[in-house]
Amino acid sequence: MKVVIQRVLNASLSIDQRVCSSIGKGYLLLVSFTNGDNEEISKKMAEKISKLRIFDDENGKTNLSIFDVNGEILSVSQFTLYANLRKGNRPSFIDALIPSEADKLYNYFNECLKELNLPPKTGVFGADMKINLINDGPFTVILDSKELF
Repeated sequence: MKVVIQRVLNASLSIDQRVCSSIGKGYLLLVSFTNGDNEEISKKMAEKISKLRIFDDENGKTNLSIFDVNGEILSVSQFTLYANLRKGNRPSFIDALIPSEADKLYNYFNECLKELNLPPKTGVFGADMKINLINDGPFTVILDSKELF
């Protein structure tokens, strides 16, 4: 499982030129799954995200959590994080989990965030989505379950 976390001042997600979800200060999460991912990994990733301290404190140090800043989460499924570009110029997505299984894990991951008092706003799994954001910093980190657990 990979999650790209962008610290944002705001973000919005549109489908068919209509805003479906928006947040103020918080995290934009781009979420992807691969073969072998499961509910246990999804839960651990949600817990890790809830404990991150990547917001600036009064001294400009990354010391505050999303709870400390009353932040929000916009969670977006993005299978392209598992693009394989080793051969040629066209990406292969053979490392991405099949959509039906990825959708289940994505929903479970979002439920885990909700249980951690971080109810996410979401996109629509598999939809053509447009995302507008103001990245704060810019500050972007990548969590990969294979490196964390």
